[in-house]
Amino acid sequence: MQRRTFLRLSMLTPLALGAGWRIDKANAAAATAIPGVRPDGKPHRFGLSAQHFLLDGKPFQIMSGEMHPIRIPVEYWRQRIQMAKAMGLNTIAVYLMWNAMESEPGVFDLHTGNRDFAKFIRLCQEEGMWVYLRPGPYVCGEWDFGGLPPYLLRHPHIRVRDKDDADYMAAVRRYIATVAPVVKPLLAENGGPILMVQVENEYASFGRDLAYLETVRTLWQENGVHGPFSISDGLAQVREAKTYLPGAALGIDGDTDFAGAQAIAGELPVWMGEGYPGWITHWGDKEFARGDFAGTLAKLLAQGRSFNMYVVHGGTNFGFGAGANADNDYSNFQPVITSYDYGSPIDEHGAPTADYHAFRKLIAAHTKQQPPALPAVPPMASFAAVTPQPYASLWDNLPAARHVQRPQPNELLFAQDHGMVLYRHGLKGGGELILDGARDYATVFHGGRYVDYVSRVKHPKLRADNKVQLPARQDEAPLEILVDSFGHVNFGHAMADRKGLVGDVQLDGKPLEGWEAVGLPLDDAWLAALKPLQGKPARPGIFFKGALSLAQPGDCYLDMADWAKGYLWVNGHLLGRYWNLGPQQRLYCPAPWLRTGDNEVLVLDMHRTEAAAIRSAAGLQ
Repeated sequence: MQRRTFLRLSMLTPLALGAGWRIDKANAAAATAIPGVRPDGKPHRFGLSAQHFLLDGKPFQIMSGEMHPIRIPVEYWRQRIQMAKAMGLNTIAVYLMWNAMESEPGVFDLHTGNRDFAKFIRLCQEEGMWVYLRPGPYVCGEWDFGGLPPYLLRHPHIRVRDKDDADYMAAVRRYIATVAPVVKPLLAENGGPILMVQVENEYASFGRDLAYLETVRTLWQENGVHGPFSISDGLAQVREAKTYLPGAALGIDGDTDFAGAQAIAGELPVWMGEGYPGWITHWGDKEFARGDFAGTLAKLLAQGRSFNMYVVHGGTNFGFGAGANADNDYSNFQPVITSYDYGSPIDEHGAPTADYHAFRKLIAAHTKQQPPALPAVPPMASFAAVTPQPYASLWDNLPAARHVQRPQPNELLFAQDHGMVLYRHGLKGGGELILDGARDYATVFHGGRYVDYVSRVKHPKLRADNKVQLPARQDEAPLEILVDSFGHVNFGHAMADRKGLVGDVQLDGKPLEGWEAVGLPLDDAWLAALKPLQGKPARPGIFFKGALSLAQPGDCYLDMADWAKGYLWVNGHLLGRYWNLGPQQRLYCPAPWLRTGDNEVLVLDMHRTEAAAIRSAAGLQ
């Protein structure tokens, strides 16, 4: 987390010029001498030599923009790729989120919807765009668990990103052995568009074991993917950890000290592996993050430096995809909002921003080529405000409970990756309740009545501690603690970020023992079996259902400002989380998930028992 903040600040420093840059003006001209070479289905040679990238033996400047297929509806893939091409870029960088493709150990889906990364890469080729593939295993990306599958957290003592952890490495081998055969025919040497493959991501910001990176690279090679390879990280971290991977291109993130990087990489190419036109937004931030990249881009172009713009288009953290950041001791927890707009030049629904036009102008001046015309932007639609009505109570739809002596996280109790867990304990009287390790947001009930909440997120608008005062009562009544989760931490050393209650619950200083625990996965199968309400809602934890009517489908933003905190589904698609803490109040719904006429809207709110309006909005803000 601290390093990510540093990277953003470092982009504000001037770009280093002079002798430290091996690429001077003459070399810059050579680097762009073949801008028209595009993937054409024929084998091409991409290589690393003399501090240059070489394409078919000639210097080649990678001008890349990153986007992630899993964050974009498959129907919009081509439009987003065309937008990047029309900006003047020649390459698309692609993260593969392992956890989106392997839901359970050995259960892979590489072909359904936006999991079909091979289809996305072939579309890049059809549009004349090269690809820089970043397959992990770990990617960060502000994605849940950094792309690692949360099933790893079912192992009580797992050490991720560690070559000496047998459970972790067995999963990595299975992943690479499954993905590599799909990647191999898409490599440039085999007529595909993939120029280069990244090994892991930002490892120096996590560990110091160079042998781990070498092991991951060897796994790719053993499965038929022989590179060229790259790494990408903060320069200071690589220098300190001594984790430069020999033989790989060195991508430096948010840094312009190319001379310092070249001293590490020797004669191999150094480039900007991630340059930030925008930034991450967390729940509770004052406003959406923005960037200022035009000056840096101009200097990169002038010096012929290869770069990857992270991101050219962010998209959306649909479902449970959003990750979180935290300090290494698990404090300062900051979950990422549902939108991954990121302040990027192509906004969340695929439209160009002011930055887009500025960058397009700069790139055209550099290449001296007229960029392609912009593709059409998906049309927007609006709808009359809809007020979903109470439909079902979470409390009427509880699965069977499991008995435990003390609370445990949901990954260990239920092999449950996301959603909620309910902890129940019979209690007589009141007192001061202390919740240790509530991850990440708990609502507390006693005798069926809502008492208070505890939040792992610290913010001036939220309660500041983990103590709840239970009112005195004479009879025994159930103490119920409903814990909702945000995404698993995606960066740093706080990666064993299990959810639910990971510590004791104390009453007046004494741990309570003897609990019932109920897993609530909020998945499609559980939702399909919801039993409707039989009367008026008695307490929070209510599903609301309504119909959003459209004259014709178009992209929509659903304004949830009148609601409290929860989840929103449209026609069975989980758009993501909402929270009145902000700054995001509007959730994006793409047109392909909508239909003419009525569209089902389902809301689960953790605090409301009465309906509120959902209004139409024209954009994220």
